[in-house]
Amino acid sequence: MPHSPFNTLSRFDPPGQPEALFYSLPALAAAEVGNIARLPVSLRIVLEALLRHCDGHRVSERHILELAQWQPRAPRSEEIPFVVARVVLQDFTGVPLLCDLAAMRHAAQARGREASSIEPLVPVDLVVDHSVQVDYYGTPQALQQNMRKEFERNGERYQFMKWGMQAFDTFRVVPPGVGIVHQVNLEHLFGGVRQRETEGGRLCFPDTLVGTDSHTTMINAVGVVGWGVGGIEAEAAMLGQPVYFLTPDVVGVELVGRLREGVTATDLVLTVTELLRRQKVVGTFVEYFGEGASTLTVTDRATLANMAPEYGATMGFFPVDQKTVSYLRTTGHSEADCELFEAYFRAQGLFGIPRAGQIDYSRTVRLDLSSIVPSLAGPKRPQDRIALPEMASKFNQLFSAAEADDGFARPADTLTRRYPTEQAGVDLGHGDVLIAAITSCTNTSNPAVMIAAGLLARKAVARGLRVQPHIKTSLAPGSRVVTDYLEKAGLLAPLAELGFALAGYGCTTCIGNAGDLDPAFNKAITENQLVAAAVLSGNRNFEARIHPNLRANYLASPPLVVAFAIAGRANIDLNSEPLGLGSDGQPVYLREVWPTSDEIDAALPFALDPETFRRRYADVTADQDLWNAIQARTGVLYDWPPSTYIARPPFFELPAQPAGDITGARALLLLGDSVTTDHISPAGSFAETTPAGSWLREQGVRRADFNSYGARRGHHEVMVRGTFANVRIRNLMLPADAQGRRPEGGYTLLDGQQTTVYAAAMTYLERGTPTIVVAGEEYGTGSSRDWAAKGTRLLGVRAVIARSYERIHRANLVGMGVLPLQFMADDSATSLDLRGDETFEIRGLGPDLAPMHNLTLVIERANGERVERPVLCRIDTPIEIHYYWSGGILPYVLEQLLAEGGARH
Repeated sequence: MPHSPFNTLSRFDPPGQPEALFYSLPALAAAEVGNIARLPVSLRIVLEALLRHCDGHRVSERHILELAQWQPRAPRSEEIPFVVARVVLQDFTGVPLLCDLAAMRHAAQARGREASSIEPLVPVDLVVDHSVQVDYYGTPQALQQNMRKEFERNGERYQFMKWGMQAFDTFRVVPPGVGIVHQVNLEHLFGGVRQRETEGGRLCFPDTLVGTDSHTTMINAVGVVGWGVGGIEAEAAMLGQPVYFLTPDVVGVELVGRLREGVTATDLVLTVTELLRRQKVVGTFVEYFGEGASTLTVTDRATLANMAPEYGATMGFFPVDQKTVSYLRTTGHSEADCELFEAYFRAQGLFGIPRAGQIDYSRTVRLDLSSIVPSLAGPKRPQDRIALPEMASKFNQLFSAAEADDGFARPADTLTRRYPTEQAGVDLGHGDVLIAAITSCTNTSNPAVMIAAGLLARKAVARGLRVQPHIKTSLAPGSRVVTDYLEKAGLLAPLAELGFALAGYGCTTCIGNAGDLDPAFNKAITENQLVAAAVLSGNRNFEARIHPNLRANYLASPPLVVAFAIAGRANIDLNSEPLGLGSDGQPVYLREVWPTSDEIDAALPFALDPETFRRRYADVTADQDLWNAIQARTGVLYDWPPSTYIARPPFFELPAQPAGDITGARALLLLGDSVTTDHISPAGSFAETTPAGSWLREQGVRRADFNSYGARRGHHEVMVRGTFANVRIRNLMLPADAQGRRPEGGYTLLDGQQTTVYAAAMTYLERGTPTIVVAGEEYGTGSSRDWAAKGTRLLGVRAVIARSYERIHRANLVGMGVLPLQFMADDSATSLDLRGDETFEIRGLGPDLAPMHNLTLVIERANGERVERPVLCRIDTPIEIHYYWSGGILPYVLEQLLAEGGARH
């Protein structure tokens, strides 16, 4: 076994159990290598992993010393090789990852190795949660109808997953209909301290992980260090490679006080998201501390941890305390596991949430919980919080904003106009709610807000309030436990009576699987340029994500989702305006039906039943007839049958990046700020007229069977055509109209003529012309979509130049052999007056290329003028240099495994 040069392998005594081994942080502190006790708790857990995996090769004594001597405000240049205990996947990113593993086996065999030598070296769990869509809603049959449709659409994908289960020893699948990956991870896959038998005895160590979804951070709520990565990084972690990252700054968020009556954890997280975005915590670890943090339940902590990607942090971490131990008991884990968990963290000196002054943080941010007010966020970014009383004025202000990119840019006099539809009795207006969804792990993992939604529904039904039938209402919890406790509490029926019938167990609306609207509504929206709304209890509301025709999308707590569904419009002040008229003809106000804390507390015991968790997770395939009926291929190698869902990816055949400068490059797109991975690699529906739609029609696929981009991520021919094809993306190369608005959609200019991004990219590849993408601030925010980088590479893009990057997408670009560069000082596409007709050269790409060094960007304008500007190479770590020159992380890892004679077992 690897061993620390500091000899910290020690023993501790869990109550009633044999003594166990652990790599002791107190023993390291006794060696006087650093002030370990004042390190942030999250860093100490990473430090334990370094001690445990120190082998002088991947992890050295230098790495341990550097982290042990971490300084809160020092410059960051050290690279941490973090070996995780396990990997979690969701199906949209898990299927392409499985494709890559299968292709890697073929590549290994072609080079004379045993195909079976490619095997995950840590446990891997794939939870199928992204594929169910809300095609049916509002009826008792909706769940089964949606699941049957899901299996019709995704049979080929599910067959492939089942092949993976038998082909790889350490690969497990949680089938559709069980829950959302992060909630299942919190309630079930997380089991406390992990154990491994060694020659010296039972070795105990903390649970750590990476996941192929940015909201993997939900698990930070129970003291687990882990975060979201792209599939390509997760694949390397599965194969025993460390996850490399720069030593982070750690921002301490001190919570004081308590939440006021009527305020939810959702209101808290929307406030924190707004606050920490302003504090610019991108790429940092955020660690919560203080008396206020101690008052939060574990599920409230999970809501805060889950949305770390929205506030930009790598993690939103809560240390372990007595509430964490109680949560383990509540979720059905054995008493022995709970006692071992507590004993381990006490032995490590890691038990308890720190108070002010106990830890050295890079900086601290203070938030008084009593200052939080009921809020929503929107209409297109999670950090754009709106206090509940300001909803009407904020919507109306945006409605007539002069700039289309900032608002809706509609004539103010049309705000109150109603427009008829072809559906009898229904007319629509600006601000009307057309989708109301209780969805997403962020909130459905939290019993307090789910019970609050049910209580509000029960009171509303008793007063005679109803939801208009044209509003698409859905309830999609993150686990079956949720519906169990709602039913026991008598709250499932009133939710269903308002239209919030159980529609599925999965991400649904939050991931873009809301299903379509009535064709009559789509027609009315597009013909009249209506700004219609969705309200959802999710974490993402980026443009075109929820539905391509809904421009105003608001994040809200589950009870507020129910309230806005009853009100029927988003531009309403629910503090002063009634929800509607009751059965007695009198107005009913939100304050009259809002549940009290005492009412929520009275129902909470239904959600805290360990036996329910044990029963639900004892066998996740029980009663899963659709899944159990699937017949799958067998064997070590996948034979790649003809399919428009699954194809052998080309990434192991791509050439390594040629040494030397990039010359003669052309811009494929010029993009503005806050371009998300939804814009780059959309997950929702797409039309026949898109390049992806045209290709599927050529393969004989009917429009009705297109499914979604996300479901087809296992086929590169679809995904490369979907890259930069979002209906809301704006390429600033395209000329604006008389009102200053630029066309939306995946278009660019080629030789002065408008065409699709895909068509232009293929032409440039045929000509041998390298291409670049130019962008603004926060490039690549949002989901951890490796296809946003994979598609960029397959389009032939050699480099991206942006004002700033989100962490995951920057890493994914490097992981695919695409060069991320960053403008310096005040340079930008605007300040440099880029138009898209320039030729570009990137100098300094020689064999001495180093992380975070300056390169030179040469711009030659159409008139022959040349401009030279420095740009920062955002290859951040030494290992990423190797990834880049290898053409990406996958070819690099394959070469490493083959050089070692096959994967280590």
